[in-house]
Amino acid sequence: MRSTTADLWAKQDQHAGDRWRLFAAVADAVDAGTVLYPGSYVDIAPSFVWPAVTYLDVDRRAASFFDDCEGVREIIAMHPGGPADPQLAFINGDYTADLSLPDAAFDLLVSLYAGPVSRYCTRYLRIGGSLLVHPSHGDAALASIDERYELAGVVRSRSGTYTVSTDDLGTYLIPKSPVEMTVDVIEAAGRGVAYTKSPFAYVFRRTR
Repeated sequence: MRSTTADLWAKQDQHAGDRWRLFAAVADAVDAGTVLYPGSYVDIAPSFVWPAVTYLDVDRRAASFFDDCEGVREIIAMHPGGPADPQLAFINGDYTADLSLPDAAFDLLVSLYAGPVSRYCTRYLRIGGSLLVHPSHGDAALASIDERYELAGVVRSRSGTYTVSTDDLGTYLIPKSPVEMTVDVIEAAGRGVAYTKSPFAYVFRRTR
């Protein structure tokens, strides 16, 4: 493993195992085998859980990280209980552009702190597949007004432990104050909407 690979992962995994716990909780709640992760940087924790993950980022450091295939696989192998033969790919590019990926090819789309991922990448998610989305940068708000999605769960975080709940979903995504909920307004703001309840993240299901 190149030292740069180890260093980049160590910086990514500052709260040791945090993303692993997040993705493990989501894996227990959704039916997924193939995952698309735009804006991943070097967060390879999905490969600790799911058998086939495609990572995507414009950062050249991420490209260098994934070029060290042996080192990346060594990090993955350090996490027991994961896929026996994890398949991973990396695209060094902008998710707002055409990715030359087949439509409806993925079971899970991950959007964590990376902007309006759902707007540009839902085409790659199969109908019946899931979107894991953090409320920052407004992407959860975009999904909430997207007719292709319905809220399927919320991810709660407490003391480093994550759980996915399907209880009382109608009480979520209610703005604290009146706000214009359009794609243009949400994207221009570039931040999440303040809701009356604030889970760590949301799980949406693509229905159409």
